[in-house]
Amino acid sequence: MNSGYEGFPLQAANGIRLLVLDVDGVLTDGRIILTDGNKQLKGFNVRDGHGLKLLQRADIKIAILTGRTSQVVEHRARELGIEFIVQGCWNKSDGLTEILEMAETAENECAYMGDDIVDLPAMRRCRLGLAPADAHVAVEKYADWISDFPGGHGAVRQAAEGLILAAGAWQQVMAEPYDVGPADCGWPS
Repeated sequence: MNSGYEGFPLQAANGIRLLVLDVDGVLTDGRIILTDGNKQLKGFNVRDGHGLKLLQRADIKIAILTGRTSQVVEHRARELGIEFIVQGCWNKSDGLTEILEMAETAENECAYMGDDIVDLPAMRRCRLGLAPADAHVAVEKYADWISDFPGGHGAVRQAAEGLILAAGAWQQVMAEPYDVGPADCGWPS
């Protein structure tokens, strides 16, 4: 199993045009906080969000595929400019089909990041399966790469940077605007 900066599958990631993300346990740490007024709260990592904006600048589309339904997710997706969202979907293979059609993208141009067994049917269909460091053991078994970071704490950012590197877009997306090379961000030289 490949993991971390050294183990990112750059060759397999070359040509990825769409990153599909689960929410709870990937974009968040998996906790769901309910208020007395029965409102749902989720915490999102700002660096993960910035990583997604960087990924969009590399012309890689982003989609959200989640089993739960939440206005919080809709709001966060709007903030980040994510146009492909499927919520309330427990059959994630069917949800992936819907996203691929909306995004006009093929399975072999898609990476999927999930953390639990409900993600496996969709993950297995994609060219690249990605997982946060704290993913369920069954997901770790099938993932092509595992982040150094847990869900909601930088896993998405690390995956986004790896995809940018694989796409050959580092110069345009990272070096020119921010004057940082891959090694500055933890990637091997």
